[in-house]
Amino acid sequence: MADDVLLDAARSCVLAVGVRRTTLAEIARTARVSRMTVYRRFPDVRSVLAALMTREFSGLLRTASERGAEAANSRERLVLIAAAGIRALSGDPLFRTLLDVDPELVLPYIVERLGATQQFAEQVLHQLLTAGHEDGSIRRAPVAAQSRSVLLVVQSFAFSLRPATVDVDEPALMAEFTHVLDAALKP
Repeated sequence: MADDVLLDAARSCVLAVGVRRTTLAEIARTARVSRMTVYRRFPDVRSVLAALMTREFSGLLRTASERGAEAANSRERLVLIAAAGIRALSGDPLFRTLLDVDPELVLPYIVERLGATQQFAEQVLHQLLTAGHEDGSIRRAPVAAQSRSVLLVVQSFAFSLRPATVDVDEPALMAEFTHVLDAALKP
């Protein structure tokens, strides 16, 4: 059995009841397999959900990375990809459910550690920043610090875009984001 079948079932469960109320038994029932089948692939519900979040959010970020294909230089490409990533994450039903139903589960990824998706995003940023240093479109700085800084800015917009646009126009806010990021990276 492919992991995707189990992860798709887990996704359905999370969308229906949230992360905390999703059980291994419900994932198995939704996937139409036995609990033992799920246990053979994943030791517990937490590992299923971690794999689901990594698959879903990394996939969104991979798709967002395609947005920068028409950019004139690496800085423009990075800004386009970052904005697309924010829009993709903040509009994703799974991400929204996580923030709406189980927001406390996000807190460790803000204050304690970086998750696999954040590490993936940081690797992409590292590559784009290095390319920007080489083509002269991005101000030179230590790449590790620069990529972490950009990650933190992008992450704050992704987590906060919905509440931030209750009384501020989203396109205007995103235009300001792209201006701020572009200006910060200019040589």
